[in-house]
Amino acid sequence: MHEKHTVKDWMIDLVVFVDPDQSVYEILSIMRRRYINSVLVRKSDMNPEYGIITSRDISDKIVAENRNPQELTVKDIMTSPVVSVRQDLLIKECAMIMREKHIHHLPVIDDNGLIIGMVSASDFLLIAEAMGTNFQERSLS
Repeated sequence: MHEKHTVKDWMIDLVVFVDPDQSVYEILSIMRRRYINSVLVRKSDMNPEYGIITSRDISDKIVAENRNPQELTVKDIMTSPVVSVRQDLLIKECAMIMREKHIHHLPVIDDNGLIIGMVSASDFLLIAEAMGTNFQERSLS
């Protein structure tokens, strides 16, 4: 693999943030309308760390447990603090972290610890395809 391929080269820089006190029902609508599988939860006075909700959380914590999303807030089902990676991490190392921690969404942080992007398992379809051409065809994105 090319030693220059970092998380920043492949991350999606459109990240959707929600508030910890929003209802889960509201964020379901946001996720569906935007065709996204995760949202990040903003920090607040009562929520000092970033959080994340993924489609897996919706499946496991709402549907499988037969809970009403209108009666739950984001903070009730989010994972916090989030596991994140630095933007200069090699993409191979990012994949290894995701495998070891059994996670499919990794927020990307800058040098100040601010979230600037997201890498998700589905991004690795493009990365693997590019690896097959030794990164000659990067126009796939």
